Amino acid sequence: MEKRWIRKPVPEPATVRQLADALRVNEAIISLLCQREVSSFEDARAYFRPVLHELPNPLRMRDMDRAVARLVRALHEGERVLVFGDYDVDGTTSVAVVYSYLLPLFGPERIDYYIPDRYQEGYGVSETGIDYAAQHGYALIIALDCGVKSVDKVTYATTRGVDFIICDHHLPGQELPPAVAVLDPKRTDCEYPYKELSGCGVGFKLMQALGEHLGLDEEPLHELLDLLAVSIAADIVPITGENRILAYHGLRLLNDPQRPQRPGLDALRELAGMGVNELNITSLVFGFAPRINAAGRMGDAKRSVAMLLAQTKKEAKEKAGVVDQTNQERRGFDTSTTKEALQMIEDDAGLRTASATVLFKQDWHKGVVGIVASRCLDKYYRPTIILTASNDGKATGSARSVVGFDVHEAIGECADLLDQFGGHMYAAGLTMPVENVPAFREKFERIVAGRIQPEQLIPPVDIDCVLKLSDVTPAFFNLLRQMEPFGPGNSNPVFESRNVYIVRHSARIVGNSHLKLTLTQDGHCTIDAIGFGLGEYHERIMQGEPFSVCYTVEMNEFRGVKSLQLRLKDIRWEE
Repeated sequence: MEKRWIRKPVPEPATVRQLADALRVNEAIISLLCQREVSSFEDARAYFRPVLHELPNPLRMRDMDRAVARLVRALHEGERVLVFGDYDVDGTTSVAVVYSYLLPLFGPERIDYYIPDRYQEGYGVSETGIDYAAQHGYALIIALDCGVKSVDKVTYATTRGVDFIICDHHLPGQELPPAVAVLDPKRTDCEYPYKELSGCGVGFKLMQALGEHLGLDEEPLHELLDLLAVSIAADIVPITGENRILAYHGLRLLNDPQRPQRPGLDALRELAGMGVNELNITSLVFGFAPRINAAGRMGDAKRSVAMLLAQTKKEAKEKAGVVDQTNQERRGFDTSTTKEALQMIEDDAGLRTASATVLFKQDWHKGVVGIVASRCLDKYYRPTIILTASNDGKATGSARSVVGFDVHEAIGECADLLDQFGGHMYAAGLTMPVENVPAFREKFERIVAGRIQPEQLIPPVDIDCVLKLSDVTPAFFNLLRQMEPFGPGNSNPVFESRNVYIVRHSARIVGNSHLKLTLTQDGHCTIDAIGFGLGEYHERIMQGEPFSVCYTVEMNEFRGVKSLQLRLKDIRWEE
């Protein structure tokens, strides 16, 4: 598939010189830092060595004082507290963090957790959950990763004598729920300096504020940063500012061989086949998150929380096994549904040439439609909506979009055909009467076709800077490693090298379509490279023409031997 190479602007020479004088490191590293708005020695120190004492004061968050006061009252007056979380990774890790921190304070008789059933109760705060709290004597619910738009539900809770503290990070609506406290840095009236916390991050700030109010030692709270790092990775929030500090220290905990690891996460690590390999944001996204998510997608997300809270290796292994089995079931549905969806496109000339993909099938599993939408987008790279039938006979599904196109806005223009929809620019959910699907497909296609730019249908590759292959040394790689954790807002640098050749006879196809080769430049430097899914270039590469590559740098280990390797993102011949 053709890709757009987008070269980031070269930093101002004066800024580069100033930082180079302060740091005295490789020029490419200086350029990368400037692109990340690191322009002084102090900026660099904070970037390379994030420290927990630089976390913003939690009391700067709107309503935090009220939330702490309500929790202290519950603690002193013997009230029962229910920790309520969404069923995805962010929600379940939020529950694990807050429940773990409050358990020693309240005791097991006065605190419990609740995850709504995805299919019976839907997303977020539910009347069923509120009724459960009222019936079991819980005077206070702490809602995590949900609730900021639950005006009706929280109003209902007041009639049942149940108070709410909401810890959310989604955009609020025009009206806030009548909760005791609504903690959300995205509130327009909230002056908290960092706006991109995960839901788990907001819950962590509440626990931080409570601990400071009670004069508690910080160590028990900091021991929960491993769970928070999983949340940050899985929820794809920016790895900048406060999130970078939290993720950095959470990963340090996960990779500390001297620290007893959390049994549930250790069991996940084993199931994901990661062994003693160092964990990073990517391994949490692809190794941990799908397994934790699977319980919510396929049934009961409380199983994931129980695994995260397990106290012994035996208990954790048992619960992780159940979660992993659920993930295997999810993968089965994912694979079969993706195959069906791609075949539907291939078999329909109109769908093959459309500007958008909208597919509906009655019996697809609701828990995998978002994943399948992403798979179809990877293949055809255009706004994609995958729909299936819900229990109430409606068509319901998920949307995913390409860079620069607001799928939420486009869906909103079809609101006359929908029962409800929500989400953001690149991902959304929607529900409609089944009979409206054909009309919706036609209208959505017309809107996308009229608005999307041709270049938006070509996947972009953002390139940080041009590099000579001779610059890719172990010392250079060690400096790159110190820029971790990588993720949104602090991406793994992508480099471009021009006029490279293959070392004779080194290019070959491995697996189904992957390209393995050794590159040289200027005739005196060689380095191995692999391009996943780039096998289509093999024939032309073998002709011996010079070409350009864009890539990330990684350490490859084979039979106990480590060596630097380029992971190719694309190959281009200059015309």
